[in-house]
Amino acid sequence: MQRRHFTAAALGAALLPRARAGAWPQRPIKVLQGFAAGGNADAIARLVSAEMGKGLGQPMVVEALAGAGGTLASGAVARAAPDGHTLLLATGGHAVAGALYDKLPYQTVDSFQMVSTVTFFPFLLVTQPDAKLRSLADLVAASKTTAGGLAYGTAGVGSTHHLIGELLGRQAGAPLLHVPFRGDAASVTALLGGEIPFVVAPPTAVLGQLKAGKLRALAVTSAQRWAGMPDVHTVAEQGVAGFDVRSWAGWMVPAGTPQPVVQRLHAETQKALQVPAVKARLEEMGGEARGSTPAEMAAMVAAEVQKWSRVITDAKIQRL
Repeated sequence: MQRRHFTAAALGAALLPRARAGAWPQRPIKVLQGFAAGGNADAIARLVSAEMGKGLGQPMVVEALAGAGGTLASGAVARAAPDGHTLLLATGGHAVAGALYDKLPYQTVDSFQMVSTVTFFPFLLVTQPDAKLRSLADLVAASKTTAGGLAYGTAGVGSTHHLIGELLGRQAGAPLLHVPFRGDAASVTALLGGEIPFVVAPPTAVLGQLKAGKLRALAVTSAQRWAGMPDVHTVAEQGVAGFDVRSWAGWMVPAGTPQPVVQRLHAETQKALQVPAVKARLEEMGGEARGSTPAEMAAMVAAEVQKWSRVITDAKIQRL
């Protein structure tokens, strides 16, 4: 009897370290996002991960790895150990980059395991309050009389912002000159300083200045007006029929991440998106809190790559 007790105790002791080794998460979870700190992606990542960390029992630490349209962060996550301790807060720019770049060190869909979308949001065309640009029609007219095209600022080459400008210029018949910056904050600072006539930016990057009267919105890129500023007309309402561009943000992990980890991350995401304070803050940023299944997100990203590939081809944009 004593021997059996000893054997059982010894077996339990031997299995305990293994059980602990298999527990997840074992340490803080690194969250990478591919744009400048303080921008739209950064704000979304910090908001949702802070809530998710409560349920996971470990903090989720957000890091900005900005550059190359978000591809630096995507590449870092694709190369990371598939153990659930590294996440990517991907945006619509992830799919844009898959269409725009000829060679990437990862596959836009296959190098990742999708977890869930988090939010969907429109963009705004924004200028200074005293600028001569009072409408989209003014912008188009000015572009046609400006050598090289009217300049517009964005969060960087290969961002959704960038292709919105390219698509707008083509559909409106207005030559536009892309001026990339390292993130939304930098492009907005340049606009405030009079360095560029207008920017394409998500609401969260400009809402404070808009409310303070330091900037003025010319148009919103979605098919419907943005609830946060219902008086701002859509691009389609101002003469560019059918124009409808919204972006998204969502979680990805490296391909090969164990399904129990993916399922747990998915469940915590859905819980976080139901928290009233999180939903309200995402709405204040101009977004809609909306989760998805991993399969739905994978299908969406693949479709987005195809959509932007057609835009790039039709607009004769040089691939990078």
